[in-house]
Amino acid sequence: MTMLYQTQRAMRAKRQEAMRRGVIAVLDIGTFKVGCLVLRIENPDLADDGIGAMAGQSSFRVIGAATTRSRGVKFGEIDTVHETERAIRTAVQAAQKMANARVDHVIVSLSGARPRSYGLTGEVEIQTGAVEDHDIGRVLSVCDMPDIGMGREVLHAQPVNFSLDHRTGLSDPRGHVGNRLSVDMHLLTVEGGAIETLLHCVKRCDLELAGLASAPYVAAMSSLVEDEQELGAACIDMGAGATSLSIFMKKHMIFADTVRMGGAHITRDISQGLQIPMDKAERIKTKFGGLMATGLDDREIIELEADTGDWHHDRRTVSRAELIGVMRPRVEEILEEVRARLDAAGFEHLPSQRIVLTGGGSQIPGLDGLASRILGNQVRLGRPMRVAGLPQTAYGAQFSACVGLALFAASPQDEWWDFDLPADRLPARSIRRAVKWFRDNW
Repeated sequence: MTMLYQTQRAMRAKRQEAMRRGVIAVLDIGTFKVGCLVLRIENPDLADDGIGAMAGQSSFRVIGAATTRSRGVKFGEIDTVHETERAIRTAVQAAQKMANARVDHVIVSLSGARPRSYGLTGEVEIQTGAVEDHDIGRVLSVCDMPDIGMGREVLHAQPVNFSLDHRTGLSDPRGHVGNRLSVDMHLLTVEGGAIETLLHCVKRCDLELAGLASAPYVAAMSSLVEDEQELGAACIDMGAGATSLSIFMKKHMIFADTVRMGGAHITRDISQGLQIPMDKAERIKTKFGGLMATGLDDREIIELEADTGDWHHDRRTVSRAELIGVMRPRVEEILEEVRARLDAAGFEHLPSQRIVLTGGGSQIPGLDGLASRILGNQVRLGRPMRVAGLPQTAYGAQFSACVGLALFAASPQDEWWDFDLPADRLPARSIRRAVKWFRDNW
């Protein structure tokens, strides 16, 4: 077992320190953009209350926001460290200037790194009659760890359901009286190399890491309404380099995965199919793109621009129907991969099978109709919830992960490392590795 138990506890301590100081930043490092929000914590005590996924949104205010073009990121993972470092510095400095405050602690989201979900269970006898914190720590510690594979680390370890004797469906059993306590826990692992590269990059920017979160998790926190989180829904975050999906039930994430295709692949198809530069292809996709062709699209002509020097090549035109014919196959491929992931997770067995599309790639006209045909469920387009102080330009779907990260920073859900686990349940090898890793990175 290679858990970052001590390291995650240290990051939670740094978050609480930043909360007491009143200012913290969140950083969404995507393939297309790097977004940074500076939060002023108006009531630190309120920020620590509540376990619900959308708790704490009234305890902070956005006082600084900035975005910049992402560099050196592929498939949601850092590919070139020095280029990503420059983009992070640009976004953080601009947000600090707008907030007129210095930021030392950041919470970062991670969208790639090939996430895998596991379901764990554990059961213990209650010694004192009423459930206390140490009882929750004991039941979490007896969960059988799966073989997550070499080079992988735990990003989230969240208890999603507690049972006490014959009662089940408890979100927080503390204070309840019973004899036997059992837990169902969701474990999300990612590639360790991607995390270490991210931490190294953040450290080079003279910032202290106060938390890590999965992008599909935080995007769903800001895009799903309370009923969808309670009854069961899937959130599909279509980014530039990767399409992330997460499934929520009883206000907890129970599954997450990533398809390594996104909006940048659609842009590349347009660039190759129409033989135009990537920047021109992005502009055409944004301005004229779509997925459902009609008879009118044959008569809508798009002028292609290029800089090859060949007059005939640089002055070509295509119809919007031809553009749709280039874009649709890639979008269908992405949605088919998402459908396979949902089927593998047993999504069809949930009481409610709502699907919410968010992210920058979800803004393609006609995507919700095509997704309904392929995914076979009720589909709607999601936007991040409104939080205090958020600029009007940040209300788009492309900011879902950034806004969700702010909610996560203000009120994170309980996880494995929020409880004191018995020392005899933590393998010495795991602790040594975690402490060494923490010492090397801070």
